[in-house]
Amino acid sequence: MRTLRETIAEAASRKVAVGHFNISNLEGVWAAFRAAQAVGAKSGKTIPVIIGVSEGEREFVGVPQVAALVASIREEYQHPIYLNADHTYSFQKVKEAIDAGFDAVIIDGAKLPYEQNVALAKECVAYARRVSGRGLLHGDIFGRGRDVLIEGELGFIGQSSKLLDSVPEGVALSGEALTKPEDAARFVRDTGVDMLAPAVGNFHGLVKNMDSLPEIDTKRVGEIAAATGVPLVLHGGSGSSEKEFKGAIANGVACVHINTELRVAYRAGLEKALKEMPNELSPYKYLKVAGDAMQAVIEEKLKIFNNL
Repeated sequence: MRTLRETIAEAASRKVAVGHFNISNLEGVWAAFRAAQAVGAKSGKTIPVIIGVSEGEREFVGVPQVAALVASIREEYQHPIYLNADHTYSFQKVKEAIDAGFDAVIIDGAKLPYEQNVALAKECVAYARRVSGRGLLHGDIFGRGRDVLIEGELGFIGQSSKLLDSVPEGVALSGEALTKPEDAARFVRDTGVDMLAPAVGNFHGLVKNMDSLPEIDTKRVGEIAAATGVPLVLHGGSGSSEKEFKGAIANGVACVHINTELRVAYRAGLEKALKEMPNELSPYKYLKVAGDAMQAVIEEKLKIFNNL
């Protein structure tokens, strides 16, 4: 089985992106996995997928519990499904996720002054490197070390994956506010991060009742990718168009995050199920409808990200 590093590198070389889908419960994990299997079966390809859990989502589902679940699916089905600790704000939480068996962690110091962001990211990178080769405690049954990716973030893109009344205050959407290639290159050199999430016109959440939003600056994506030499990650993908996704991926994005659209789909599916089955008491019956709604969204995104 390829490591996540190898999977990301292959995606970058093929000008496709690995889909990253946040979950808060069991239905979400199975929705992402089944979507990857379904798209793979139709295309004749193996479609990798990343399960993401933010600090709040991890608190709800359990850190070692979600790590064990994803690992068990990967082992049983021999499918490239990975686990990322999304938007983590302290070294302690990064260490907790790495020790639990996560494949990747994003240390989000985007709101911090530059030097503090760098110091925090460096500490996380150093720990991830120490884990590599540490043996049975952090490795596999043969004592081989694990390869944990550390992603850094430069440029504030908001923090809430929800329906919004307006673009979050302080979010960089255009021009001088976007992440600059030279700053991104310096950040990667100073920290040693494996991947970078820049601000390129993207933001977390979906804005209600807004006819048009600034588009992703795909040209800036290409400039940052060329300056840094590391795979880029597009956060806040919910609501972006197929054209924007493909432009960003063609210019250096190798991983795309989706969360808000999945939450919207889940809630709509659950409300539909409860309305159509008002007397149903078996959670696995009405929750299946909500999970299927998420799976449909994930399948469509995976097709776009993989040029299918």
